[in-house]
Amino acid sequence: MNFVRRTGLSGVDAENPIVLTVTGPVSRAAVPDLCAELERALAGPRGAAPVPGAVADCDVGGVVRPDLGLVEGVARLALVARRSGRTLRLRRVPPELRALLDLVGLADVVALADDPEERVPGLP
Repeated sequence: MNFVRRTGLSGVDAENPIVLTVTGPVSRAAVPDLCAELERALAGPRGAAPVPGAVADCDVGGVVRPDLGLVEGVARLALVARRSGRTLRLRRVPPELRALLDLVGLADVVALADDPEERVPGLP
């Protein structure tokens, strides 16, 4: 499992950069480290308060074998984002993770970005 903080990516709104990228398999043991990294990323300069409706983007396109451990991680990351006054938005969500989030009822708790590159040609 790897995770990095990123800013300034092309195609991403400068006010809402991807603040966390998660790749590889995610074990339950790695979840506290993910949460700590997101907390550091959201701390912002001098504790600046977020604008209303601000999001914390998390790119999960590189995760391997999405399972309930990752779902727990997403739920805890959503709590970290909420505590900072933001909403967690997942980008590049694999279909398996989307299905698991829907199954456990978290699809309504986190925002799932509608990335154009994820769409199947010919479908809306």
